Amino acid sequence: MEKIASFTIDHIKLLPGLYVSRKDHVGSEVITTFDIRMTKPNGEPVMNTAEVHTIEHLGATFLRNDENWKDRTVYFGPMGCRTGFYLLLAGDYTSEDIVSLMKEMFTFIRDFDGEVPGASPKDCGNYLDMNLPMANWLADRYLREVLDGITKERLVYPE
Repeated sequence: MEKIASFTIDHIKLLPGLYVSRKDHVGSEVITTFDIRMTKPNGEPVMNTAEVHTIEHLGATFLRNDENWKDRTVYFGPMGCRTGFYLLLAGDYTSEDIVSLMKEMFTFIRDFDGEVPGASPKDCGNYLDMNLPMANWLADRYLREVLDGITKERLVYPE
């Protein structure tokens, strides 16, 4: 069986960053999948489910309400390994194309205070599994250590 694209990336060399994971064609449309890598794979603890779940709710809410990107957002959600998130956008993009969007989104998550959107038994299947303070902290760290002054080595997968 052929390895899927995400399993062909050298996770030992992979740094937290913002990468194009793949581009797929659906009819005449390109879907760009981004790897929003927040922690170093196999090099530091993974994120716990509560903060991942909180970032998912806040990130999806931000993207689906952004005037410029809401109609291009196909999906935002966590990686099973809990080291980051996938963002699928309709269109043919590079990592550089969405750095400012990611800065806005992670600033929103860092600064969010209050009731997490969709964190109720009516709206979510596991609404109690949330950790807003840790989500705020992780978003701040990703902004400071990755997005602010991002370099090519954090925008293109390692060879």
